[in-house]
This record gives sequence, C-alpha cells and structure tokens, in this order.
Amino acid sequence: MTDRLLICTDLDRTLLPNGSQPESDNARAYFRNLVSRPEITLAYVSGRHRGLVEEAILDYQLPLPDFVVGDVGTTIYHVGSELEWELQTAWQHEIAKDWGGKKHADLMRLLDDFQQLRLQEPTKQNNFKLSYYTSLQIEQEEMLQAIRKRLSGSGIRASLVWSIDEESETGLLDVLPERATKFHAVEALMKQCNFGYDNTVFCGDSGNDIEVLVSSIPGVLVANSQSDIQTLAANLADKNGQSEQLYLAKGGFMSLNGNYSGGILEGIAHYHSDVVEWMGINKKKGDQE
Repeated sequence: MTDRLLICTDLDRTLLPNGSQPESDNARAYFRNLVSRPEITLAYVSGRHRGLVEEAILDYQLPLPDFVVGDVGTTIYHVGSELEWELQTAWQHEIAKDWGGKKHADLMRLLDDFQQLRLQEPTKQNNFKLSYYTSLQIEQEEMLQAIRKRLSGSGIRASLVWSIDEESETGLLDVLPERATKFHAVEALMKQCNFGYDNTVFCGDSGNDIEVLVSSIPGVLVANSQSDIQTLAANLADKNGQSEQLYLAKGGFMSLNGNYSGGILEGIAHYHSDVVEWMGINKKKGDQE
C-alpha cells in the first residue's frame, strides 16, 4: 500500500493541455482528486518562472502544489496554503558553486560572440539561468560543444539544456549551473522531504525532461510527446539500464487517451496501482487496468 507519494510533473504540454492533441474529458478533475489526498506531495517542475507558474495555476484551474521547481531547476519554492511562496535559498547557494563565483552577466559576456544565440526576454532570465533563442537550422551539437569549451575554459561548470518551442518552431537553450537541472532539483526535493525512488514519480513530455525520465526516478512520458522524444528517451533509458523506470503512456487507461493529465494518471497507476481509487474514476467495461 502506498503510504505517501511525491508526484513531480512538468507543466507545458504535460499537465497543461496546451499542445495540438486533445485532452480527455475530466482528466484534470481526476488529477485534482488524486493530489488532494493527504498522502500526496505535489511538485510542479517547469521551465516557467514564478509569475508564469502562478498564471498557469489560475488559467487552467490547477491544484495548488506543495513545491514548485521553476526556471528549469534553478529555483525551488515551498508554496504554503495561503499562497506564500518561500524560495529555498539553500538550493541557490548550492548551485552557485558551479559557476565558480561568476554571475549571469559574466556568462553573457563570454558568449556574446555566438551569432547563433539571441537572448531571451529579461523575464525569462534569473541569477542562475541564462536563456537564448536559436534557429532550428543550426548545427546544434557543434554549437553546444563550442559553448561547453568556452565555459569550461573559464572555470564554469555548466549544464546546457536544449529544447524546442513547438508553437513558434524555435530552438531554446538554457545555460545553467551544472547541478541546476530538473533532475538534480527533483533529487534535492526528494532528499529534503525524505522520499525515495520507490515513492516518487516524475512526468514530462519534452527534451528538458529527458535527464529525469531516463534516470533512476520512475518516469512517465505522456502520449502527446513528440515521437523523436519518445525514441530518444527509450534509447537513453535502455543505455542507462533504466528501461523499467520509464513508462510511455499510450491511452486506454480508464477510457483516457494518454495525453496530458490522462497520461500522468496512467503512468502513476502503472507504478502505484493501489492509488487508482484515489482518482475517483468510474471504471467502464473493457478499460485497461
């Protein structure tokens, strides 16, 4: 029996139905039923900054989380019942070490001559997140190798997170401290709240979720994720010996189509079948268990 469970989920095109595929009716209501249980600790893990997370909660009528891992893992907030957001400063101090005393502005100057990079808006930056737009036509790996060489030569340990904005067909690059990724932030949250791999589930859909999805943390890739992401995740999980820790939602669970929150519920049920009754779903004949 599951006594307590940490559910960590990406927002855009994972919990939020803001992709091109349809969302199952009532899927988010079932998700709200599940996370309302006292046994559940809920964390939103997103590339969004605090303001955009708050906007998503309001716009999509999302349940209030216990924690928000924001800005692609560079911030962790505890969210109180009175909407009191408390920044976890210990995490900020920890990841600062990776940049060797350098600041956001220092890294920006170091990369100023990379013509392929276009700085994102100020609202999408923070002290430990340097974010750029790029064309999808660039030689991605060649550019990333050159950036890594430039940064490491200045004593900076960085993580480069590449993803794609499907709507605008634009490449996105986040330059972060080496440990300031979704994966390391989720592991830090697990340690802080005393959760293990056996009672944590992470759900995602895109390239900046890959590191978590192919790790020891049980992962769920929702059905609306791109086919190339599904292939990449499956191959990397196999390479890392973590195939059993990656579940690809396919639909058919309790008449849900596997997209967005329907895929999250399907994946959680795969790992923890005893929590299905907490979702408040009425079973229909022929439904997949």
